Amino acid sequence: MKALFGIALRSLANRRLTVGLTIIGLTVSVALLLGVEQARKSAREGFTQTISGTDLIVGARSGPVQLLLYSVFHIGNATNQLSWQSYEEIAASDAVAWTVPIALGDSHRGFRVMGTTDAVFEHYRYARSRELRFAEGEAFAGVFDAVIGADVAARLGYDVGREIVLSHGVATTSFLDHGDKPFTVTGILERTGTPLDRSVLVSLEGIEAIHVDWQQGRPPTPGQRVSADDARAMDLQPKAITAFLVGLESRVATFGLQRAINDYTDEALTAILPGVALSELWSVIATVERVLLAISACVVLAGLIGMVTTLLTSLSERRREMAILRAVGARPWHIFVLFMLEATAIGVAAAVLGSALVFGGFWLGAGVIARETGIHLELVAPGQSEAIIVGLVIAASALAGAIPAWRAWRTSLADGLSIRL
Repeated sequence: MKALFGIALRSLANRRLTVGLTIIGLTVSVALLLGVEQARKSAREGFTQTISGTDLIVGARSGPVQLLLYSVFHIGNATNQLSWQSYEEIAASDAVAWTVPIALGDSHRGFRVMGTTDAVFEHYRYARSRELRFAEGEAFAGVFDAVIGADVAARLGYDVGREIVLSHGVATTSFLDHGDKPFTVTGILERTGTPLDRSVLVSLEGIEAIHVDWQQGRPPTPGQRVSADDARAMDLQPKAITAFLVGLESRVATFGLQRAINDYTDEALTAILPGVALSELWSVIATVERVLLAISACVVLAGLIGMVTTLLTSLSERRREMAILRAVGARPWHIFVLFMLEATAIGVAAAVLGSALVFGGFWLGAGVIARETGIHLELVAPGQSEAIIVGLVIAASALAGAIPAWRAWRTSLADGLSIRL
């Protein structure tokens, strides 16, 4: 068997051009399949680590997935807001340890603006238990102070002390700017791999201040405009917020408080458990994941068919080689095993190169992808699913090699010694 393995490797080396092209094609197929699996696990890991330590998320009545998406991931918009009075009543509950109110609806050059309080810097956790830290500066203190995420600072080239103007709405290009009330960047957060990297954090009072002279979503007329200095002196307590995060004194009270909020009589509210909502989200997109995996599997199948075609095509070129092997004592099963070993070697090479391409690409390209698209892909260590994929590819390669192996076994001696005109 060792001698046959050596012959197989030398035979592949002698046909290195066609074999190399076959390995490249199969490598790309394997890399696509592993890449889809790695991207799926990476996205799930990234979503799971976006928020931790939060027991409930509360917002106006909506679906759990929708509430999770707009409040945590800043995807989509809220259908309604909840009143400040309802927020204060729930926050004052004995079961509640802390809350982080969130007000959304504005933007800055395509980046979401999140109105909140300094509680976000104390209680917000991500990646299981990591706290928010500052790369530069400090938290907002004044009405017109702002803290920006790492992506905002990198993409726009902002430093501490830079003045920025917020825009009404969340469109990338907005014609409704709050130019009369600029904000000053007081801090830049360290990179977190969460939507906060692409956010501008300001105080709730700041959100109220820039809208104090707006009427029903319309900008003020020149005679009604309120200056920034006058806005600071006004009562800037919010009237409504988009949602708020809740941390409880005891996890035992989670379901009881959730039921009480969902049955809240003064206002239609929804309280969700982040983990449960994430599970619902994955169930929604599971079909898409299966479709992508099926497409990738079909690409791998096409690569295997190409390998079989290459081996079958090479049979006519190797007639003499097979006949000589038979003439010097090789038995038919030796020829069969030789072709199986060649196919298996091609499969192993493609699996190794495909794995290196995927994991090396994720390791090298994750930072570029995050910087250019805002999508953070965490490199997830290879697990059981990747091992199964690699094993199946190698097994399928060996099985596919049985077709040309059987053909060579049947015709090796007679075909090799015959003269073709």
